Amino acid sequence: MASTTEQEVSAGPTAQLSSWVSSVTLSDIPDEIQTRAKYLILDGLACALVGAHLPWSEKAAKAILEMESNDGAYVFGWDRKISPLSAALINSTFLQGFELDDWHSEAPLHSNSILLPALFAAAQQLSKADRSITVSGSDLLLATIVGYEVGPRVGNGLYGAHVLTQGWHSGAVFGPAASAAAVGKLIGLSPDQIEDAFGIACTQACGLMSAQFGSEVKRMQHGFAARNGLLAALLARGGYVGIKRVFEQDYGGFLKQFSMGNGMDPQYKPNEVAKELGKKWQTNGVRVKPYASMAGTHPTIDCIRKLQELHPEQMRNFEGMKKINIELGEAAYHHGGWKATRPLTSTGAQMSNSYAAATQIVHGSVLPAQYRHDMLENDDVWRLVDMSDCELLPSLAKSFAQIVTIEFNDGTTLSQRVEAARGVNPALSNDEIVEKFRMLTKDIIDIERGRKIEEMVLGLDHCSNVSLLEELMAGVTKNPIE
Repeated sequence: MASTTEQEVSAGPTAQLSSWVSSVTLSDIPDEIQTRAKYLILDGLACALVGAHLPWSEKAAKAILEMESNDGAYVFGWDRKISPLSAALINSTFLQGFELDDWHSEAPLHSNSILLPALFAAAQQLSKADRSITVSGSDLLLATIVGYEVGPRVGNGLYGAHVLTQGWHSGAVFGPAASAAAVGKLIGLSPDQIEDAFGIACTQACGLMSAQFGSEVKRMQHGFAARNGLLAALLARGGYVGIKRVFEQDYGGFLKQFSMGNGMDPQYKPNEVAKELGKKWQTNGVRVKPYASMAGTHPTIDCIRKLQELHPEQMRNFEGMKKINIELGEAAYHHGGWKATRPLTSTGAQMSNSYAAATQIVHGSVLPAQYRHDMLENDDVWRLVDMSDCELLPSLAKSFAQIVTIEFNDGTTLSQRVEAARGVNPALSNDEIVEKFRMLTKDIIDIERGRKIEEMVLGLDHCSNVSLLEELMAGVTKNPIE
């Protein structure tokens, strides 16, 4: 199994990571990791199909399509082609379009929205440049796993979720390196070229978390990472030189700059970037969401679900509720503990713990249908949001635990704590991921098309050419919230 050597350790984390990305093969990766990755890819493609014709996705797509000719790489769900860089950007925007996509439990980023759009675009670019080149399902699978492994390691060099508390959109910061690594693997870059790709990708990293409150650009920020990593790898393939030793550089280095003022000691951890490569598989930390909201809201939703299960009659009496208190750890508090006010966009609603709690209480579900425009004006939901307070509880800082307490007008109180959300512990099973895929796609594509996508993805290691999967993804889809 490929792992870091003594020579690579002495070379520094950027060189170690570059060498591993270049040398790792599918045979180095345990069978269970390969199998799990196929199901994760299936989940990502479902999210992309769901997101392709959401109102905000259509606005972005139409603006970009007006600037592009019908040639290059497929746009998911639109039956159009555009340039590979723009395809990576807009397809990622679709995948991130409804907060249904994966996230990582150690260093939060949405891996599929970064990796799959960049890899599909790169595969089509390779085939266009040379008709004799085909990208197999095994090629796609290996490159995706490489990206799953790189993104969280880069994030751990910055203390993972702590980046969110500093106001950075973590995935958009960690993501360019993951995209560059995955594409670099797919197109066969050497270790030196991969180091250049890291240096080109990391200098483009950014993402402001203020995007969560009312903008639509939050949906696109992982797309910037997907596009920029793809660009970095293609430039490196052409001999363009990037920043060397970009992760450990002291002056203007990636980790140094994105950790400025974080109050941590040490300020950043470069050794995390290449730690336990080939031994600890970060793919195991990729979590699949059961709800259409920011991951930090999921324990809140599960608290409400548990109360609804234990006290069904009382929880249906939401008109009798007087006060809702939600206790959160630091990352979740800064990300979702802000006070939501009316009017609110769907993006803001999906980022708010108080809104997620109220939605689960009133509607009994937190899925795409609950974020239609008319649902965002529901008076019952807003009455509960207005009576809700989110509180920072320092003792929860190092866990996924949250506590919800509801006080009723008659003086009774209900309280529930969960240690980790469904999807974190336990993680969604492979069968549950297939169930989610079928549930999400049944009303937006025909059943046979969905069956073919599912069959191809779960059999990637037997697929000689991913172009058919690309074509299946390109067919027109429906808006899931009309």
